[in-house]
Amino acid sequence: MPYLFLALAIVGELIGSSLLKASEGFSKPFPTIGVIIAFVGCFFFLSLSLKTIPLNTAYAIWSGIGIIATTIISVLIWKEKINAASIAGIILIIVGVVILNLFGPGHGESSQEANKAITINESIE
Repeated sequence: MPYLFLALAIVGELIGSSLLKASEGFSKPFPTIGVIIAFVGCFFFLSLSLKTIPLNTAYAIWSGIGIIATTIISVLIWKEKINAASIAGIILIIVGVVILNLFGPGHGESSQEANKAITINESIE
């Protein structure tokens, strides 16, 4: 369930970002209202996912997928251009998210277990 919440947070972020562009600096009321609703939902679902998923992992997935999907949306919907450097950067983001998920701190632990481990390690030092 936490990854479903994270997916919903990502969808909210994508909708909010797209509507942010459509709002034209908050000058159009309907896209502006949509931005507010989408980002409130985004952070609500992100907070639910953080009950189980460690922050560093959740944020890496959220921002990584958000960057990739936002780039795709900007090219397809807003007809923005993308260059080789942007593509290389996106590939590096994907590699970073995969590495973090496979080997990052707290992998396989809930955020509460990871926090306990940090507290124990700090008290030992």
